[in-house]
Amino acid sequence: MIYGYARVSTRAQHLDAQIEDLKKAGCKKVLSEKLTGTKAERPEFQKLLAILAKGDTLTVTKLDRFAQSTSDALTIIKPLFRKGVRVNVLNMGIIEDTPTGRLTFTIFCAFAEFERDLIVTRTQEGKEIAKQRSDFREGRPKKFNRQQIELALSLLDKNSYTKVSEMTGISKSTLARANRAKQKIIREVH
Repeated sequence: MIYGYARVSTRAQHLDAQIEDLKKAGCKKVLSEKLTGTKAERPEFQKLLAILAKGDTLTVTKLDRFAQSTSDALTIIKPLFRKGVRVNVLNMGIIEDTPTGRLTFTIFCAFAEFERDLIVTRTQEGKEIAKQRSDFREGRPKKFNRQQIELALSLLDKNSYTKVSEMTGISKSTLARANRAKQKIIREVH
């Protein structure tokens, strides 16, 4: 049986493209999850590893979907090879359980880990440079200003969250979060 595994790092990202690629590659069953690859506990991946048997193929779209580091990748792939499971990384090909296959896999894993580490380093350096500016704010910029949020909250007096969201374009979760913050301030003042 050919199994696929798809993963994205955040809830906002979509799995559709990975799942489609895996199905095109012949996967009969695809397990997926939305969590960062830096977490070792990936329940769906662990479930998949447990059901793989001799003659099965585990397919992932890219190496970084398979493991978070070189040592992690080697820890995962060795038992799979012992079970007689093939590993197919779509942008690399089938990983052979041969000296050359294992060496190639290890080298590619090391490069993937190196690339990820460079991205993290560059991001941290960029943040440090940005923090030197007076207008630096961590995180996403706010989509709506204070006046827009206050107007939307005033509309909640006579309308539901759904209706206010439709009228203003502000999501229900943002409205609820702003309303909780407002109520907390009111309680603290009184």
